[in-house]
Amino acid sequence: MVLTDRSQCSGPLIDVVAVAVAAGARAVVLREKDLSEARRVEMADQLRAVLAPVGGVLMIAGARGDAVHLSASDAFPTLRPSFVGRSCHDAGEVRHAGAEGCDYLTASPVFATASKPGYGPALGVHGLAALTTIATAPVYALGGVQPPDVADCLAAGASGVAVMGPVMRTPELVAAYLAALSQGAP
Repeated sequence: MVLTDRSQCSGPLIDVVAVAVAAGARAVVLREKDLSEARRVEMADQLRAVLAPVGGVLMIAGARGDAVHLSASDAFPTLRPSFVGRSCHDAGEVRHAGAEGCDYLTASPVFATASKPGYGPALGVHGLAALTTIATAPVYALGGVQPPDVADCLAAGASGVAVMGPVMRTPELVAAYLAALSQGAP
């Protein structure tokens, strides 16, 4: 899963995501919450066009859309979207996401990362494992995860990884993440 952040992009966001999709990415979360609604809708349409030929899925950060990714503090939509993910940082948030019936969650930050300040110390592999054992939906490890870390995240119970910064800066890295995922847990 790739999360967008145009402030970290090595080029225009749509182009960067297109390279990531060409490298194998099939799930993208459009963040960019600071943009106007009209600009986000435009970007979402462009990203859907990039993902459609490969059968990929686009989730929109926030509570509007058919497939959404909610922050830990976002209210669950009154009308349930067809696909809902939620960001979680501790056991209470993981339990809450389970009670809501989320389809997946991200657990972060697993490792230290500049893009996740303010969430306390990194969970580490043991903290990730503690969260995956209580989760009722697939958990994706997020935050500071590099390709060599994937096996440890899978061994800790993660279903996969979610990546933002490394892929925004070097979208071709998706291939290395996918190779690590295909090798599985040690």
